[in-house]
Amino acid sequence: MKGMRVTLAVVIALAALGVSGCGADDEEAGTTTPTETTPAGTALKGSVGPGFVISIATDTGEALGTLAPGSYELEIEDLASIHNFHLTGPGGVDVSTSVGEEGTESFQVELEAGTYSFVCDPHASSMNGSFEVSG
Repeated sequence: MKGMRVTLAVVIALAALGVSGCGADDEEAGTTTPTETTPAGTALKGSVGPGFVISIATDTGEALGTLAPGSYELEIEDLASIHNFHLTGPGGVDVSTSVGEEGTESFQVELEAGTYSFVCDPHASSMNGSFEVSG
C-alpha cells in the first residue's frame, strides 16, 4: 500500500510538471498592445456614449498604439446628451464636444510629442483614457 502511495505521488508530481511546462513563454502570453506608430494625417475617430463608454481609434477602428507627431482630423461621435468628449494635451490641444448635445463634430488637431488625455468631463473618474505621441 505504501509503494502505491509513493507511485501515485510521483505520477501526480510528473503530471503537474508537464502541465506547468505547457503553453506560451511569458513574453508571448497575455494581451498585446499595438506597437506600430500610426502616421500623421490618419483620421481619428472618438466616441462617447450611449452607455458609460469613451474611446478613440483610427477611422478604421484600429487601436491607436503610438501616434506620430503631426496634423490629424478628429471626428467625435457623441451618442449621449449626458456626456462629452474632451481631448487635452501638449501644445495647447484642448477640444471638446458639449454636454447636453448629441451628434458628430470634427476637429483639426496638431499633435506634438507627449501624452494626451481624453475624458467625459461629468464622469471623468470612470470615463477616461490616454494615448502617446512620439517620434
